[in-house]
Amino acid sequence: MRNREAFSAQTVVEVKSVNPGTTTPDRARERYRVKSVDRALRLLEILGTADADGTTLSELSRELGTSKSTALSLLRTLAEHEFVSVGNAREGPRYRLGLALARLGDQVLAQTSLVDLALPVLRELTEQTERTSRIGILNDGYVVAIAHVAGPGFIQVQSHLGRRELPHCTALGKAILSQLPEEHVRRIIRRAGLPPRTARTITDFDDLLAELNVTRTRGYSVDDEEDSVGVFCIGAPVVDHRGDCIAALSVTDARLASTREALAELAVAVRVSASELSRRLGRDPAG
Repeated sequence: MRNREAFSAQTVVEVKSVNPGTTTPDRARERYRVKSVDRALRLLEILGTADADGTTLSELSRELGTSKSTALSLLRTLAEHEFVSVGNAREGPRYRLGLALARLGDQVLAQTSLVDLALPVLRELTEQTERTSRIGILNDGYVVAIAHVAGPGFIQVQSHLGRRELPHCTALGKAILSQLPEEHVRRIIRRAGLPPRTARTITDFDDLLAELNVTRTRGYSVDDEEDSVGVFCIGAPVVDHRGDCIAALSVTDARLASTREALAELAVAVRVSASELSRRLGRDPAG
């Protein structure tokens, strides 16, 4: 107790001795913030919400909360660097996002590793659900897990990174297939086939299409002992900034370890995590 009191007293003295003029994190951010850059970025965000026809100077200045002359200066500067494009209409110029942003967007994707983005989401999903979580991609007609986070506890489900898995009987595979056109699914199945892995595996193409329709509607896929006896998985698709499905997330558990209520909670958790990773990949949450 004496040591705790001594520590508390020392702490109070140290807190009181802090120089009132010391720069706080909030003050530091304000100190180094360039208002013109801040306005330019806000302007780009406003343009990003406009429709295909673009928007007018009056509309931009009003939403930006500045004069027309200030907004016009920003627009012209951004247009010189192709971050803004200008089109003419009957009522005057209309402004849209420029192609320079598309080029930079492609560079961002090229410089960003899907695994690097996914791992923090997988860790959060595993911590929340206490189940092993994985991310997988479609490769040459098969699903390949590229990262996983092992769940705690004595029940461990093996997850081999880089191993090809059949898409029609895995949660990762069905989540991805559910986002593809039917003809694309047919090509994949013609290549991989519909071999039975267990007595519960879907082996009829029409049945698979029906399952994929259900998956698409509810937003998550289910592997109920279809790939391995005693193993249950729930997956959800991950989409990029273009709206294309590029991967899927899943959680894995022993079939008898989860109640119906727990499975419903897992489905929500997987969907939320997949949506979060999609957001980090540039997907518009409203899209």
